[in-house]
Amino acid sequence: MRSHLPRILIVLLIAALVAVFFAFDLGQYLSFDYLKSRQAALESFYAGHQLMSMAVYMAIYILVAALSLPGAAVMTLAGGAIFGFWFGLVLVSFASTIGATCAFLVARFLLRDTVQKSFGDRLKAVNKGIEKDGAFYLFTLRLVPIFPFFVINLVMGLTPIRTGVFYLVSQVGMLAGTAVYVNAGTQLAQIDSLSGILSPDLIFSFALLGIFPLIAKKVTAKIQSKKVLAKYPKPKKFDYNLVVIGAGAAGLVTSYIAATVRAKVAMIEKRKMGGDCLNTGCVPSKALIRSAKILSYVRRAKEFGFDSGTIDFNFARVMERVHQVIAKIEPHDSVERYSQLGVECISGAARITSPYTVEVNGRILTTKKIVIASGARPFVPPIPGLENVTYLTSDNVWEIKDQPKRLVVLGGGPIGCELTQTFGRLGSAVTQVEMMPQIMGREDAEVAALIQEKLESEGVRVLTGHRAKAVKIETGEKTLVCDHNGQDVSIPFDEILVAVGRAANISGFGLEELGIELTPRKTISANEFLQTSVPTIYCAGDVVGPYQFTHVAGHQAWYASVNALFGGLKSFRVDYSAIPWATYTDPEVARVGLNETEAKEKDIAFELTRYEINDLDRAIADSEDYGFIKVLTKPGTDKILGVTIVGAHAGDILAEYVFAMKHGLGLNKILGTIHTYPTMSEANKYAAGVWKKAHAPEKILNWLGKYHAWRRG
Repeated sequence: MRSHLPRILIVLLIAALVAVFFAFDLGQYLSFDYLKSRQAALESFYAGHQLMSMAVYMAIYILVAALSLPGAAVMTLAGGAIFGFWFGLVLVSFASTIGATCAFLVARFLLRDTVQKSFGDRLKAVNKGIEKDGAFYLFTLRLVPIFPFFVINLVMGLTPIRTGVFYLVSQVGMLAGTAVYVNAGTQLAQIDSLSGILSPDLIFSFALLGIFPLIAKKVTAKIQSKKVLAKYPKPKKFDYNLVVIGAGAAGLVTSYIAATVRAKVAMIEKRKMGGDCLNTGCVPSKALIRSAKILSYVRRAKEFGFDSGTIDFNFARVMERVHQVIAKIEPHDSVERYSQLGVECISGAARITSPYTVEVNGRILTTKKIVIASGARPFVPPIPGLENVTYLTSDNVWEIKDQPKRLVVLGGGPIGCELTQTFGRLGSAVTQVEMMPQIMGREDAEVAALIQEKLESEGVRVLTGHRAKAVKIETGEKTLVCDHNGQDVSIPFDEILVAVGRAANISGFGLEELGIELTPRKTISANEFLQTSVPTIYCAGDVVGPYQFTHVAGHQAWYASVNALFGGLKSFRVDYSAIPWATYTDPEVARVGLNETEAKEKDIAFELTRYEINDLDRAIADSEDYGFIKVLTKPGTDKILGVTIVGAHAGDILAEYVFAMKHGLGLNKILGTIHTYPTMSEANKYAAGVWKKAHAPEKILNWLGKYHAWRRG
């Protein structure tokens, strides 16, 4: 109650002042007729009491503007009539701006938090626009007198615009309109009404003046663009509409789209078609995970009604299968396929030599636009001594033929957890090392704890809160030394797998020479259209982020391709509103939108609905009856803010929630959808049912009970 007391007091004070204004009909003193009738008396009083007149006038004006009371226009006329043009302009300019800022601050103090909590998801784009260009928008509104200034004051108070910016822009933006009214006040005797002050022509002129900042912004952007490009000669003719650097997920999709719309496109790749996903990422890891899972099923033979189960396998043969899977999928991303689609595929190292040219194999390609899709690589931290051992990463682990007996996995993220469990199931003695307090740092603590418990139950040693300090080799024994709460912990190993994240590929192909801007995270800096600081160059995928997932790379590729080819006609802002991801441990962890941890960190109100998968028929039949679904919804509604699923096939089950969030569908729609029985996807319907039960209209149900009792007699 105490935390709300200041707000309550301010509301009561405002209400009292407004009530007094209307109760005593004080508005009559702020009317045009009253001003004309009292003009001589007011001028006479000012002549004898100049300082007092100015002080009282400003105080009244500030109060009127702060309370959004009617009469500001008449007060402005009075400023010109009493004080003359220049004195009146100064007094009105400061009084109106101070009053407007007071109204702005009151709206911000009383309403902004509530509005942002209630409609924050809908206001994301507005907030982002205000943070970036709020001064432009406010200046435009201030210049056009058809927009009620009191509405602008109140609405702007609900946005993130800074108070100082609001004050300064309001002071300047209202000056032109203020000058018109103050000047009219100096000619008060010749004016019959307020409506005669602003003619249609004058209003139109102000409207043109109002859009000037936006036009100026566009012109400035064009000038900056030309300035960036000015030092590079523009070819009279171009070989290509688009040159794409990189043939991973982002590059492939970008090229595919460009060829589909009949653009002439070249795609350059210096290593293998398909990029990381096909060759060193998603495909090989899932193939190896599948083999390890089959082995885990054999070890669980008794759960499925068998007396025992054994399996013989050769590690090299398992790794051979991984490469067979890659080879089977390879045609999807092959040169042959993309050549048939109309893409010119070039093998070689690309180098951007200007905003219009790319060099490859000694050949200069001229192009209207360029898309950088160079991907990322495993990040290797500077651990002393690591360079003295042949360490593994997600790039080269697929080439090993001998199974590591003792494996250290450095990193507790998705890649680290997946490979930790996989090699553990294949028979390696695995120690996972994570410097943070929990593995899977982006997930809720209970999710991380469940996965850690599962890993440990399968024989993995999980060490959280351990920071790698050094790698040592003594008498032929390799050891990782970690710091844990100030104490050294030594972990002997035969192989070490570094899986602590990925770094964008941003060097070695001309970005430095062109001065393309980078982010603090060392990814390419791009605007909402995926355009870099060089206007002819766009980017997509891991090289730009912020999400390093194959499906996000493909998603970004559509925007990069379309904006690069058609940006002069229409540009599209990339949409990150419903980004899903999954970690393919057993059980899988899949998520879209907010989880509990993020919602609490961002102070976003939510209701939590939880469904335990151990109640699901298909999960029970498959002996996969573990895990849960957590759905975060906007309080009092079925609007989905985020979903976390832990369980078998979680990545597949999640798709329905991604669709719902993308298209604004709530849990009621999921509850009303028929789901095939028995399937794992039924869990979504049951989770929606849990939400519905918690929001059952008890009063109506009680009345229905009485109605049915009456019907029974």
